[in-house]
Amino acid sequence: MVIKSPLQTLAFSLAAAALLAASAPARAADVPLVTAQATGAGLSLTLEGHLEPLRQATVSAQLSGNLTALLIKAGDRVKAGQAIARIDDRDAQAGLQRSAAGLAQAEAEARNARLAAERTRDLRAQGFVSQAALDTADTQFRAAQSGVQQAQAARTQASLARGYAAVAAPFDGVVLATQMQAGDLASPGLAIATIYAPDAMRATVQVPLSMAALARQATRIEVELGDGRRIQPERKTELASADAVSQTVEWRLDLPRSALKDLVPGQVARIRFSGEANPAVAATALRVPTAAVLRRGELTAVYVAQGQGFALRAVRLGSDHGDEGIDVLAGLKAGDRIAADAIKAGLADARPATAKP
Repeated sequence: MVIKSPLQTLAFSLAAAALLAASAPARAADVPLVTAQATGAGLSLTLEGHLEPLRQATVSAQLSGNLTALLIKAGDRVKAGQAIARIDDRDAQAGLQRSAAGLAQAEAEARNARLAAERTRDLRAQGFVSQAALDTADTQFRAAQSGVQQAQAARTQASLARGYAAVAAPFDGVVLATQMQAGDLASPGLAIATIYAPDAMRATVQVPLSMAALARQATRIEVELGDGRRIQPERKTELASADAVSQTVEWRLDLPRSALKDLVPGQVARIRFSGEANPAVAATALRVPTAAVLRRGELTAVYVAQGQGFALRAVRLGSDHGDEGIDVLAGLKAGDRIAADAIKAGLADARPATAKP
């Protein structure tokens, strides 16, 4: 028989209690509740977009050969017709010389055929040759003239090809990026540089189809820039088709020229659609904490308290007001109690706590 000291007995009791506590099931988490209440405010919608130029071109090579010089870099301003790159034109120069020699040969053959036709016509008038001989001479002369026209076209084509060795800017603009460096091998269709016109820009935003109706009803649209400036677009365009994957429709908002200072393509902007809601809609517009909304791709939902648990309910959102909450346009009614933290409410054994007004 083993006799334990009081100290050993106490240690054994503490270890057993710790083991039982670790093996006991975790207590259900109490999730605070909030009550959805009507705001009565006008409807609004805020989405992230970006700026892009109305006029942008990717300048490509039209001639095969090594790029001997790249005369621009990103950020440079260029004029229409200004040379921005040069391609090795030795092969094009040789082709131009070949076409010039072919034209000279065709012209000589045409002169010889013309003289032969004239002599044959004189002989025919004197009765020394037949009409068939004259017809043959005239046909040969017309064929020689066609040969001259063909050689002239070939020379023009060779001259154009040689002109492609100097790559020029299509319009006044700014170099957005260069895709090649001196020494690279250029070929027809291969991009050399991207140029955009800075005097005309627009904001582009992808509006989810679930919010498309709200965007169309907006009476005021603003483009908010990173520096705090808010710009009203001169023109708005909603594309007629939606993206099949993202289920969004693109809006294009042309910006006034007076607001383009310091703007660059790709700059992030916040697009705000707002307007006065009709009384029936405003009465049903609710605002809930941002943390209460669960987002999974295009799905937006909240956890509504039901008995001792929660039920997930899909909702349609409006404008996000940051710390003040987010508007819910459909899916809830005033007085519904929802989980203040959607993440905690989604855990197993989560249960509602006392609702807060």
